[in-house]
Amino acid sequence: MTFSGILNVLIMKISLLQQMYKDVLVGIPLAKESHHYTSLLNLCVEQSPERDESCNRMHLPSPNSGIRSHEDIDMSDAVVPTTDDISNSFANMNSSFCPREVMLLQLTLIKMMVAKAESQEIEFNMRQKYCEIFVLLLKEAKIDSKLICLLSGYDHLLSHMASKSLASLVYFQLKEENALNVTWLTFSLKTLSGFPVNTHVAECLWTLTTIIKDILKDTVLPKAGILKKLLAPLDAVLEGFYNSILFHHFDSHHYTSPYSEAANNLISFIDLLEALLASRIELDLLLRCQRVLFLKVSYILNLISSSVHYLIKKKFIMLLKKCVLYKSREDAKSGSLFLQNPSLYEDMLALSNAVLQVVNLTWLNQIPLSGKVSYFGGSEAAPGDDTQGGSDQTLLRALSLVVLKALEFKFQNSATEAEIKGDFQSSMSQLLIFWRSHLKSSPQSQLVVHHCEWLSLIFIEQDDDMWEAAKALLLIYLKFDRLRHDAADNLSQKEEETWNFLTHASGYNPHCIFLFLLEKIAFDSTVLLDFLISSETCFLEYLVRYLKLLRKDWHQFLDVCNHFDTKHGTFQSISSVKPCHQEKQGCMTDDSLQNACCEREPQTPISLASSHNYLVFTAEQGDNEVAESNQSNSLVCTDSTSLLGSLQSLVNYDSSEDSELESDGKECLVNTKQVPLNNEDERRIRETGCCYTDDKRNALKSEVLPLKQKGSSTSSCLACMASSDNIIPLRIMLYKSTKCLEELQKAISRLQRRNLFPYNPSALLKLLSHIEKISKNVNPQ
Repeated sequence: MTFSGILNVLIMKISLLQQMYKDVLVGIPLAKESHHYTSLLNLCVEQSPERDESCNRMHLPSPNSGIRSHEDIDMSDAVVPTTDDISNSFANMNSSFCPREVMLLQLTLIKMMVAKAESQEIEFNMRQKYCEIFVLLLKEAKIDSKLICLLSGYDHLLSHMASKSLASLVYFQLKEENALNVTWLTFSLKTLSGFPVNTHVAECLWTLTTIIKDILKDTVLPKAGILKKLLAPLDAVLEGFYNSILFHHFDSHHYTSPYSEAANNLISFIDLLEALLASRIELDLLLRCQRVLFLKVSYILNLISSSVHYLIKKKFIMLLKKCVLYKSREDAKSGSLFLQNPSLYEDMLALSNAVLQVVNLTWLNQIPLSGKVSYFGGSEAAPGDDTQGGSDQTLLRALSLVVLKALEFKFQNSATEAEIKGDFQSSMSQLLIFWRSHLKSSPQSQLVVHHCEWLSLIFIEQDDDMWEAAKALLLIYLKFDRLRHDAADNLSQKEEETWNFLTHASGYNPHCIFLFLLEKIAFDSTVLLDFLISSETCFLEYLVRYLKLLRKDWHQFLDVCNHFDTKHGTFQSISSVKPCHQEKQGCMTDDSLQNACCEREPQTPISLASSHNYLVFTAEQGDNEVAESNQSNSLVCTDSTSLLGSLQSLVNYDSSEDSELESDGKECLVNTKQVPLNNEDERRIRETGCCYTDDKRNALKSEVLPLKQKGSSTSSCLACMASSDNIIPLRIMLYKSTKCLEELQKAISRLQRRNLFPYNPSALLKLLSHIEKISKNVNPQ
């Protein structure tokens, strides 16, 4: 055949493939027999003679190879181009470029047809036609072998498309024929077991990852049986591959660039581990390949502290975060499925023990969090931009949450206080040092003098992580408290005071944390309402647990509120102040209090193991009094608008691309993406939930100011209510916090009456109502 004839056939084939693509895309039935379309979709892949059947490297065909005769491809409906058309096409088309374009179009068609064949919206006859074509492609054309050859080619786009098409066909056979593709299985076993001698494994990992994801996304398929048929033959080799790829010396220069083959293999393996994690949580098959991430997590922890590229570290840390939050996919909520699954609980405990073991060995300090920030359109900042932004906050939150959740799991499995007390204090000490070292350049952190405030500073920009962290520390506190009371029926006042002191020193006093969080959101009940409506946070679970604690621990809440009022931001090292064992011990004078206000937090690292560095609230005679009005101004003057920056960052969700901010600091902040309702319901919820907050600040001033000052100018700070000759009790923090909860209760009740609340809030409303009664019955003096 002359070159002109070859080019003519090639152009004809492209024309027919384009027409087929249009028909499949629009949904026009394929009228010709299946063999015709099989011939069009059949790939022309040359295999080098020295290569075996695994096709480690693919060769694109030469222009005249694989060209079929006119009899092989029915071109009766095609328009035969003229000599001028062929000449023009020849001038515009590179001879080595045409076969590649044909292959890409063929691969696109195969992927599209598999999707159409699985769709219930497509007519049965059309789906049956597609299935006939696939059977011919697999049985006669051996399309799977040709796709495997394309996987390891030098052309990355062809490899990617071949991986997608191969995964679709393997999944199709699993679903329609309940059979695993033998050719693909043989290739996968040989590739994975041959590592690290054979380093070309990324493409194999891509395909397996895609198949697992397709199975998990299917809503009709009996997932457990199909997934077991897929993974059972690969179970042992996947565990061996896990050991081989992670039990490495990662100091090699091959892992310092994200573009190297070694780094590409690791990144592809992380994607596979994420898919296996999803299957582990959703489908309990008890396969080793699903559990190895939990049982041998020490390999990953060692890799994170090695010299591998920052991107690889970050992906592994985010994977660990998904593990501890039991999040199987990006769209999955965190839940408590593991409580109903003993083996998953066992796996989580193994992971937690491994994490806490390395944390106590200063593992956190070995992880740099100063990777380059990614900018739109490149990785470099524009000239003049401030690039000294400090640590990677996303990774800082992720690592912190991994440690806190590991502590939570460890606590849930402990039977006595002695088992966990030492590990807890050691881990929290390391975590506090970690937080301090990575926020030391932040202006806000310069004012931090209490350990309970760190949580709100670290997590305020990511609300789902913030409430997960707060819930973890609350559960730890509740477990500690229960173990203490189980060990002794009646605890002495000294023991209670020491216990209270330690909760502040270790940064997990629940009342203190709750008040700091409220303060960071400017006591805005509409923000709390947003959290309750949202399906992306665990705030409902946290709030219910905390309100139950608050109901029985009200006196401790009052004490913390008093400390906020009289000594807000005033703490002192335990080297000079010991926990109060009697009513009048360990107290400060007004002068010492005023001096302490000006002291910043010491810049030396904190160690909770050495008690002389503890930072705690200081005691003072007359917690409810101050001597001078200017002292009150400096201690409790807090205008809501000063925290607007925190509010704005609060709803800037990293994981929600379409989130919008609708607030000037006085309106409610309800993120429309979070509300699991339609747009009209969202609008009505915002209107209903916010209408009662118009005179919030005026009401606060009116109720707190003395009678003789109610007519004075409202431009002064709230703390100016006290004069030097008329000292009154300060209950600002108590008032603000209980008022916020009261407004939240009213908003929920209003929405419930209008059937706008997304779930039944009756139990929550009862708790809020009970707290309101307690706060009104307690004598504020």
